[in-house]
Amino acid sequence: MNELPYEIKVTYVIAITIMMLFVVFIIFMVLIYNKKQILLLKEKQLQEATHQNELLQTQLDKQKALENERERISKDMHDDLGAGISSIKLQGEYILEKFELNPKLKTEIEELISTTSEITTSMREMIWSLKIQNDNINSFINYITQYTSQFLSKTGIKCTFQTSITENNTLLENETRRNLFLCIKEALNNIYKHSQATEVNIVFILEKDSFQIHILDNGIGISENPNGNGLKNMQDRMQTIGGAFKIIDCEKGTSLLFSCTI
Repeated sequence: MNELPYEIKVTYVIAITIMMLFVVFIIFMVLIYNKKQILLLKEKQLQEATHQNELLQTQLDKQKALENERERISKDMHDDLGAGISSIKLQGEYILEKFELNPKLKTEIEELISTTSEITTSMREMIWSLKIQNDNINSFINYITQYTSQFLSKTGIKCTFQTSITENNTLLENETRRNLFLCIKEALNNIYKHSQATEVNIVFILEKDSFQIHILDNGIGISENPNGNGLKNMQDRMQTIGGAFKIIDCEKGTSLLFSCTI
């Protein structure tokens, strides 16, 4: 078999070498392109992460500003309005004690004193709802326990509390907290005025993302009018916060269940 001429062999070698160099060049360019794309992707991800952090920081700043404003309002209400209302009440009591008044004027001043007491109570409730440190379930339960005990202390109605929730700092948003409190306040007022109950039991339940408050009394039950006794108001308030209000059937008394997502 005849061998290829030397010139042709050299040509083949040169051609193969050029092809190999070309393939290596293509692979090199692909690697550089991929590396560049990876760097661009990482840079884009970093920019997006930076943007998200800036948005988060903006939200945190707004939240902090809102919290500071709430704290300022609560202090102003306590220091300015509270002092003013207390002064009016003291002046009314001083007038009743020091001066002889006709019955009509005396009644009006007594009503003024009573009104200032009610305003003071309402203001304290608003101050409590504004304070940032009360935005958790534990603080809410403590406040409801104190409020209920104080409210029923002079009524002869015995109140007991049940809860398995301990040291829970789960956030309870301001609107949720206030509407829950107003519902409980309405329920307690109904029990005092209409139920003829001698005992009330309040149960606090926390299950995963659901917070429930169960109020039971041993009274005569709810009247036939389903829209009376503030029931519609309680229903509306719970709907406002995306929660639910139920009247549970029971053999005696009334059983109310308030629940909301947290």
